[in-house]
Amino acid sequence: MFASLAVPNYRIYFTGMTVSNMGQWMARTAQSWLVLTVLTDHSATALGTVTALQFLPTLFLMPIAGKLADRFPKRRILMLAQLVGLIDAAVLSTLVITGVAELWHVYLIATIDGVGSSFDSPARQSFVSEVVSGRQLSNAISLNSASFNMTRLLGPGLAGVLIAIIGTGPVIAVNTVSFAAMIICLALLKTRDLATPARAKDGGSIHEGLRYVRRRPDLMVLLAIGFAVGGLGFNFQISNAVMTTGIFHRGSDAFGLLDSIMGVGALAAAL
Repeated sequence: MFASLAVPNYRIYFTGMTVSNMGQWMARTAQSWLVLTVLTDHSATALGTVTALQFLPTLFLMPIAGKLADRFPKRRILMLAQLVGLIDAAVLSTLVITGVAELWHVYLIATIDGVGSSFDSPARQSFVSEVVSGRQLSNAISLNSASFNMTRLLGPGLAGVLIAIIGTGPVIAVNTVSFAAMIICLALLKTRDLATPARAKDGGSIHEGLRYVRRRPDLMVLLAIGFAVGGLGFNFQISNAVMTTGIFHRGSDAFGLLDSIMGVGALAAAL
């Protein structure tokens, strides 16, 4: 189950990724609570807008980001994307802590985060094949998923408790540390042990990728499933927050716990 952790580079990468995922889950919880209870009067519309702005860039930029990940070193792309996230987290936490944060600030920073994530995601997912050998690749991918869901299990609950104690600003500030940890871990990877991926002469083509997918009915099915689940099932950032405050009339600790419980099954499945 943990075979890939025997690879030194993957241990470093896994550590940084886990810390980064933890910080991001905590920050997402704090950001949702900030919008719902501090910057608005429990406006689900505002919370939905923030979520949309955070993920909308992915729809348009992901093909371009994938092409760049084919052409340029993925580790460099990851470090730049993490640096963008660090700056965003530092700015937002400072605005909140100083008491000058407004809703449009969150909208703007969520959009920038979405752009950064668009370039981070394809590079992150494909970079694993450079860190471990083909024989260990499926195990490493499973551990990546386990890391994501483990932090999804722990991060929101911890964030909910900390919000009640120290407020949303300091919790968002924790995310700057998590981004810094990922950057440091990427810098510590031994380049001589990384596999050199084969690159197309033109760095890959978006049209070629689309044509390839059209020729693969199995991939079309997976994309359709992903679209359905992402569009209809991944709205818990909005629904959980609104249920916590509007239906159960509870605080941030209950909101964080509700998000954490969702990660239990996902973590078990990944492992």
